[in-house]
This record gives sequence, C-alpha cells and structure tokens, in this order.
Amino acid sequence: MTNNPTPLTLAEVEAAARAAHATQTDKAGRPYAEHLQAVAEGVRARGGDEEQIAAAWLHDAVEDDALSADWLEEAALSRRTKDIVLAVTKRAGEPPEAYARRVLDTPGALLVKEADLAHNANPARLAALDAPTRARLTEKYAKMRALLGLHGTS
Repeated sequence: MTNNPTPLTLAEVEAAARAAHATQTDKAGRPYAEHLQAVAEGVRARGGDEEQIAAAWLHDAVEDDALSADWLEEAALSRRTKDIVLAVTKRAGEPPEAYARRVLDTPGALLVKEADLAHNANPARLAALDAPTRARLTEKYAKMRALLGLHGTS
C-alpha cells in the first residue's frame, strides 16, 4: 500500500511512461513514446477522463516489462487506473477471447483499448511495415475489434 496520498499528475504519469519506454521503438522503428502519446490523445478525443488518460500512457508498460506489476501496484494512481492498465495487459498464452472479455468487464478499459487499436491500425502507421506484417496485424486488429464489439475504424 502506498504511503503517498498525493496522486500522480498526468504530467508525472507521462514522464514515467516516457522514461520506462525510452529505449523502445515500435515495429516501424519509431520511438515507442509516440504510440503512447497517440493513445493518450485518442482517449482524450473520445471523451476519456484523467484516469483513462493515465492508463493510456501506461497501457503497455507492464506487458512490455517497461514497468513491473509491483511498480504499478505501489504507484500513487487510482484503483481504476491500475485496473484499466491490468485489463489491457496481455498475458502469455491467453486466448484473444479471454483478453477481450477482461477488457469488456473492466470499467473504462474499452475506451483505452479502442484508442490503442485505432492507432495501431492507422493506415499511415501500417504503411511503414512490410506487406506480410501489415496483413497479419490488420487481421489481428480487426479480430480484436470484432471481439470487443467495436465497429468501423474509430
């Protein structure tokens, strides 16, 4: 349990996420923080609140081992933000259907995942990838959107 009653500000969450992912790049070789920023902006544009925006900055941190689950648990963040991050964190060997169910069952998580998928499936971003990777990811993202009941390309 954290002894710090003052919650992290969005600027502090962003700084922690940027630092945690500082050495990472995406599949196209771009700084990974660009993806985090795009997802956070996507959550904001979709009407997300500060807890969801904080979760957007941290949405890949535990999954990518950029930050530990212990760090997340001890961080001065709301329980809801932590729950959203954990909901969108994929687990080794987990079927996509179980992952989608957890996202749908966690209040606030769907909006974060929707913004994540929207940025991942952005045609300009996919265009930087080779054709087989682009086709594989396009299919993967479409399947997840269907499992989550998301329609269109929001």
